[in-house]
Amino acid sequence: MEPITATKELAAACTRLAKHDFITVDTEFLRETTYFPILCVAQVASADEALVIDALAEGIDLTPFFKLMANEKVLKVFHAARQDIEIVWHRAKMIPHPVFDTQVAAMVLGYGDSISYDQLVQRITGDTLDKSNRFTDWTRRPLTPAQLKYAVSDVTHLRDVYLALSADIAKRGRTQWVKEEMKVLTSPDTYRMEPENAWLRLKTRARKPKELAVLMEVAAWREREAQARDVPRGRVLKDEVIGDLAVQAPTSMEKLGSLRSLPKGFERSKWGHDILDAVKRGLARDPKSLPHLERSRQALNGTATLELLKVLLRMTAERNGVAAKVIATVDDLEQIAASDDADVPALKGWRREMFGEKAIALKHGRLALAVEKHRVVAVER
Repeated sequence: MEPITATKELAAACTRLAKHDFITVDTEFLRETTYFPILCVAQVASADEALVIDALAEGIDLTPFFKLMANEKVLKVFHAARQDIEIVWHRAKMIPHPVFDTQVAAMVLGYGDSISYDQLVQRITGDTLDKSNRFTDWTRRPLTPAQLKYAVSDVTHLRDVYLALSADIAKRGRTQWVKEEMKVLTSPDTYRMEPENAWLRLKTRARKPKELAVLMEVAAWREREAQARDVPRGRVLKDEVIGDLAVQAPTSMEKLGSLRSLPKGFERSKWGHDILDAVKRGLARDPKSLPHLERSRQALNGTATLELLKVLLRMTAERNGVAAKVIATVDDLEQIAASDDADVPALKGWRREMFGEKAIALKHGRLALAVEKHRVVAVER
C-alpha cells in the first residue's frame, strides 16, 4: 500500500471514514529533541479500509483529518490516547471527540494497570504483533513497506480489540464508568501546558512555603523557556536541579555556582541570570498566595491508615475485576488518610460506592480487615 501524501486524497478518504460509527486511530511522532511532539504519521481504519497519512508530506494540509477528529457522529478509538490527543491539540487546538480509549476500558475490565497494546491484542485476538518497527525513525522518507505494514496493523487489530471490550463493558454495565474517564481525557485542561502549573509535575523535597514559592517560579521559567525554544524541559534544566534551587534558594552568582547539580560555569550564562531572577521572584511572593502544602508522602507512607487503605484497595479491585489504579491512586489514598472530605475521584460517583465509603469506614473503625481462607475480607464492626 501507498501512504496518503496529497490533501485532495486525504479529504476523499476522510469523507469515506466519516460514514462509519467508529474508526480506529493511532499516530507516530517524534519528541526526543523538541518540546512539542512532531506528528510524522497518522493511521486510521474503518470497518472497510485502513490507511496511513504521511503528515510530513510536502504541501499536505491535515485539515480534513482534524475535522474528522472533531466529527461528533464518529467515535474515535485509541489505545493509550493521551499523547495522540496531545498532538491533535497542539496542531489544531481542538480535542478529538467522542473518544474511546481501549487501555482505560481494559483497566475497567480488570486487565491490569496500563496494559500495553500488544499484550491486549494477544489476550483478545490471540495474534502476536510484529514489534520490530516500534522504535523506527518515522521522520525518514520514503516510508518503507515494513513501516507501513506495522502502522496499518496497529489500527486493524484495534478494531477487534474495541469490539470485544465495548461488548464486555456493556454486558457488565460499566459503560458510564468509561464515559467518566473519557471526560478527563477529552478536557482541554488535561493538555494545557501553562507555565504557572509546571511545578505540579515535579516530585521534589520542597516542603516549606519559601521553597515551594521558588520551586513554582523556577519551574514556570523553565516551562516558558522550553516552549519558546521548542526543546525538551530537561535540556533547559533537569528536575533535580529545580529541587536543589528550591531548597538552596541562591540569590547570588557565587551561591548559584556552588550548586553541585548545575554544570560548571552555568551561573555565568544568560540562563544563570534568569534563574536568579526567578528565585528572587519566588522569595518575594506572599506566602498566603501559595497553595496549601500537603503532608509529605514520606510521612504518610509510614502510617497504619495508609497501609490499610492500600490493602482495602487491592481487595476491592480483585473482587470487582477492576484495575486498582482506576479506582484510586496512591495520592488519592494519602488524601483520604488525611481527610474524609478529600477532593479526589475515589470519593465520587461509582468509585465512592465501590471503595470510598468503605475507606472512610475503615479509617473510623467501622470496618475491619481480616484473613479468611487465605483471602483478605472486610468485616463490619
